This record gives sequence, structure tokens and C-alpha cells, in this order.
Amino acid sequence: MTTAPQLVVHRDKELMAQAAAARLITKIVDAQAARGYASVVLTGGRNGNGLLAALSSAPARDAVDWSRLDLWWGDERFLPEGDPERNYTQARAALLDSVPLDPARVHPMPASDGPYGVGADADGADAAAEAYAAELAAAAGPEDHGPVPTFDVLMLGVGPDTHVASLFPELPAVRETERMVVGVHGAPKPPPTRVSLTLPAIRSAREVWLLAAGEDKAKAAAIALSGAGEVQAPAAGAYGRSRTLWLLDAAAASQLPRDLYPPASP
Repeated sequence: MTTAPQLVVHRDKELMAQAAAARLITKIVDAQAARGYASVVLTGGRNGNGLLAALSSAPARDAVDWSRLDLWWGDERFLPEGDPERNYTQARAALLDSVPLDPARVHPMPASDGPYGVGADADGADAAAEAYAAELAAAAGPEDHGPVPTFDVLMLGVGPDTHVASLFPELPAVRETERMVVGVHGAPKPPPTRVSLTLPAIRSAREVWLLAAGEDKAKAAAIALSGAGEVQAPAAGAYGRSRTLWLLDAAAASQLPRDLYPPASP
């Protein structure tokens, strides 16, 4: 079932990051109170890392029981472990190394120098995707009704071309309807080889949050929120089971049709 997107527009990207971090803390604490743990999918890029940095410095961060938080990733650059361009490396620097996580509950996507290939090997990325899909399936319980856990919050940065995760317009990965994780080859932005969740996996989340800040995201937000098809605008196909939330700054919202622009955004 498609959930209609809700929009929150903040004055600037710093306020957006701080507000999103506060919102995420609340969501995690509520989930942990309800059933003992929470499950979140992280995103990279400047907005995803900005949110994590804001979370790291948030006064309320200690309200989270970090040992009962499962962390997954929406996509990853198929690069060696520790490469500064890997989303996992950047997330560690922004937040993860400063909070008491349970290492067994942190699930980075495989690196290119691990057991699935040396360098940006095409077959290696595909094998890495299969391995991550198996890890997701092993974490899914009967209550999830599918091959991935029901994530509490899945976050996605929106690219200037409307890509989310590593699902780029018109490429095979955005058309995938069966597999939960795929290797991506020939991505239009470097590096060309990646691993990504697919739209079916993204839609398993209770809530999907799409982050967009900056003038370079304005056209993408307008296209994705104006009824574009998901093959041409992957962000349009990203929605959650119970909620789809677009978190934007004023610059990224500047080209939205006025009927979409929320009247009471801070």
C-alpha cells in the first residue's frame, strides 16, 4: 500500500539535521519501549551524515539504549574496508564510534576486499548483495511476513537526479521486483560499482524518511513529489508501510508546487 508523503520544511540544512536527529531519537526510544529494541536503516551522503553528526551532539542521545539498536544500510560503495568513501566509514566517524552499540547488531554491507571480491569486481558486488540479503533474511522473524526485518525507520538521501540508495533512474536496479539487495554496475556517479537495497526492501519499513537539503535537490524533490514514475524518478517509489516523510530545507523545497508545500513548517 502506498502511503501519501508528508512534508516538513526547515529553514536551513543545519536545522533540518537537528530536527531530524531529535525525531529519530524519539522514534527509537518509542520502539524500544514498545518491544525492547529498534531497527534503523542509515543513509550516507551529506544529509545522512549531517543527521548522524547532529545525533551525536544531541542532548537527548543518551535516552537511546544503543545496545538494543539494530543498524542496517540502504546502500554502500563497493570499496575496501575503511575506505573514506564508504558510507559505513563515514557513519563511524559521524556517530557510531562514539556510542555504545552492540557490534553484533551493526550490519555494514560487505567491502570489496572481503570474501566477495577484490577491488570493484562486478561479480563480487553481486555476491556481496546476496550475502547481505541472506543476513537480512536471517534477522527477519515470522511477524515480518517477508525476507527482511520490518525496519522502524529507513532513511534515504535524495540525489539531484532523484536517485535514492544506489537506485538510479532507468538502471536495472530500480526495476527489480523480486530481490531485496542487488549489485549495481555502471552507476552514473563514482564509484560505478555498489550494493543497494531495492524498492521492495525499502517499502518493508514502517517509516521511510527522505532527506533533501540544498538548491541542487530542489528539482529532484519537485519531480519525485509531482507524480513521476519510479523508474524515471526512484525517489517517487520510496515509501513506508505506515508513513512516508520528506524532510527538506527551504532551498530543496523551493520548486515544490504550492499545493504540496506544508503550511505550518518551521
